[in-house]
Order: sequence, then structure tokens, then C-alpha cells
Amino acid sequence: MHRSDRAATAGVTLLVAITLAVIPAFAQQLSGGYDLAGEWAPRFHEDQPERIPGPEIGDYLGLPINEAARLHADSWDASLLTLPEHQCKPHPSDYSPRGPANLRIWKEIDTASQQLIAYHTHISWQAPERTIWMDGRPHPPDYAAHTWQGFSTGKWDGDMLTITTTHLKMGWIRRNGIPRSDKAVVTEHMIRHGEYLTWIIVIDDPAYLTEPFIRTTNFVWDPHQQIAPYPCQIVEEIDRPQGVVPHHLPGQNPFLVEFPAKFGVPAEAARGGAETMYPEYQLKLKTMPPAKPSGR
Repeated sequence: MHRSDRAATAGVTLLVAITLAVIPAFAQQLSGGYDLAGEWAPRFHEDQPERIPGPEIGDYLGLPINEAARLHADSWDASLLTLPEHQCKPHPSDYSPRGPANLRIWKEIDTASQQLIAYHTHISWQAPERTIWMDGRPHPPDYAAHTWQGFSTGKWDGDMLTITTTHLKMGWIRRNGIPRSDKAVVTEHMIRHGEYLTWIIVIDDPAYLTEPFIRTTNFVWDPHQQIAPYPCQIVEEIDRPQGVVPHHLPGQNPFLVEFPAKFGVPAEAARGGAETMYPEYQLKLKTMPPAKPSGR
């Protein structure tokens, strides 16, 4: 073999070796650990009474809420959802995983660089679609439009996808009137364990929460899942005078006494607050009188 041929062969061998060494590191940098794309079916073993039949009116236990949040929830009336402008609202992205949430996740890949640009999600109820940008772009300024899905960016922390979401419309933390403001910042962590996906949501809300609120939701991989369309048609559910908005004035919601009376929960505890999240609160509960039976 000529010297020039040996040099060329050595050069090609070196190039191949470098390429093989670089590709795994490059792929890890772009895509992280586990691939999250696929069809995911929800599991409702966690918080099932709250998520499916729905929470009790006046049940604020375990929520780090302030007085402003209580006032909002006390004034809320479920009949609000019968108004035409409320009938087809999707859950905001920080609540969507809690509902009827058959989930699809897919990737957007740059065809030239093969770099991961974004993850996209589709959830069955009201069919909201969301983009989680993975290309390092910044969040928009505060005055940019707020939407139900917000503006989300993601990064890999090992095998865990961490998502930061801002620019959310005002939404809800619990479907009994507990609000989440449009000033909230939501941090999410998606962790895949084989065929299982754990979705952790942390809400920081300076308007309605005194501490971060954390909850988790689980999904299982379901390659046979077929998500149906979700057409939503607005109808006149209740005949009421134009301009009437269902509500309760402060101190005039008669349904707030039913939850503590039904379950024997002290009325003070039912009002929630950060201390009701912690195990030590059980000691305080023992010193409180139980709620009186409802007169309704």
C-alpha cells in the first residue's frame, strides 16, 4: 500500500472514530434520556374523587391558599359553567392532566440538524394542543398575550424533562372555584419509568397561593390508544335573563357548610391554608370541634 493510501485510510479511520464518539454525546444533549413521544392513557387512582365526580363545594383542605382565593371560591357557583362563553373552555395546561386526559406527545425535529425543536401535546378533553419549546428560545415579555396553554420551554435534567410555563390565562386549581391567577409560573417535571409516565406540576402564584402547590398525575403507555375528535357545540342550557352571571355574594353561599358537616371536618380546617398540607396539622385537628350538622 502506498504511503498516501495508508494516510488516507488512517484519516478515514480517525474520522469515523471521532464521529462515533461524538454522536452519542450529541444525541444525549439534544434528546435527553427517555423519549416521551407516544400515546399515554391516564390513571385515576390518585385524587380520583376530586378528578372524576368533582370536589365538594367548600373543600379547600390541603391547598396553600390565601384570603383572596377563599373569597373567589366562596363566590363561585357551578352554574357559571352553563353560560355560553364558559361551555367550551379547555382546561388550562396546568390542570389538563387532571381531567379526562388521554394524552398524545410527539416531537418536532429539525430535518437538517436532527435537533429537537419542540415537544407537542394533545389532550382528549376539549382537544387542547400545546407546544413545549426545546430550542432555548426565551419567554416573551410580560405584556404578551396569555393563553390557555401558556408559553412553555423545556430542558433535560438527566432523564427528567423540566418545563417552565408562563403567560397563562387565569384558571383554576380545584374545580370548586379555587382560582389560579394569570401571574402564576408553573414548573413541570415529566419522568418516564418504562411504560409509566409521572407528570409533576408545581404552581407558584403570588396572587392566590402562600406557598408552591405540588401535585402529580400518572399515565401508562398505550400504543393502541385512539383519541377521538372533541367537537364542542355551545347551546342554551338554562333560560335566564340576559346578563345574569351565577354567583354568591360574600357570606351568602349556603352550600359552604355541607362539606364539613358531611365528613365531620372542623369548619376551620375546611377553609384550607398552607398548614393543612402538612402531617403535623393532624395534631391541631384533634383540638378542634367537629362541624355542626348542616341545616339544609
